[in-house]
Amino acid sequence: MQKEFSYPLKIDELGQGEQTCNLRADKEQLATLKEILKVPAVNSFEANLKLKFQKKRGLLEINGTANANLELISVISLEAFNKDYTAEFKLMYDTNATYEDIYGEDDDIENDVPDIVYDGKIDLGDIAIEQVALIMEDHPRKDGEEFDAVIEDNEPVKNNPFAALAKLKK
Repeated sequence: MQKEFSYPLKIDELGQGEQTCNLRADKEQLATLKEILKVPAVNSFEANLKLKFQKKRGLLEINGTANANLELISVISLEAFNKDYTAEFKLMYDTNATYEDIYGEDDDIENDVPDIVYDGKIDLGDIAIEQVALIMEDHPRKDGEEFDAVIEDNEPVKNNPFAALAKLKK
């Protein structure tokens, strides 16, 4: 098995209809995913994908679920903890369109524009990684942890934002 979590798919090799792909990272790939996701450890990573190709229309629909168990560092306590992530997604690719076809001169683009396939291939591993990365928190913390502001000044906090200005002498 390859070291990187890469599963390239050539569109020309796809048959009409639905196919299933199950991806699971081995030990070496987990180390690679750790670097990609910028976390202390990736304990498990897998994706289950269903591909439905409409060859006549040139549309590829990918429905899937990506699951990962990641080790994270809490931004509050600075302690390591593990967290499970499940990303469910549905993507649409137009295998015949080019960037100019979709984004050409029309400035009024709808939100549901299909993605473009470059060089006739996509990477299923990249899709799964991206979906997990999209649902990860920017500032992870353990369940139940809350940030408590500590005020070291002995004076009571006043609600007036201009209270500090009142202390200044004219």
